[in-house]
Amino acid sequence: MSLITTHVLDTTTGTPARGITVQLLGPEGAQIASGTTDADGRITELGPETLPEGAHRLVFGTGEYFASRAVDHFFPEVTLTFAVEASAAHYHVPLLLSPFAYSTYRGS
Repeated sequence: MSLITTHVLDTTTGTPARGITVQLLGPEGAQIASGTTDADGRITELGPETLPEGAHRLVFGTGEYFASRAVDHFFPEVTLTFAVEASAAHYHVPLLLSPFAYSTYRGS
């Protein structure tokens, strides 16, 4: 199982956000992994089983998602920065998304 998983929900429709590209960037800004959300809005295998400590980023291609649906939007991408600790077993980083706002939390 990868250390990082994500789930994107489109809060305007109340449905999973399918087809969003996501990049996982490491502490130095280099891309570690990438993926695309499935029909359930999830990426369950994003990167390796372990990561170095430090700040990592998930970059979500939200502009392409909304543009493909002909929906006006404000954020061309959403970048979530979070701290990876050496003792952590798993990080689930969900994104609740609308065209003009977003929120996140650390899931399980």
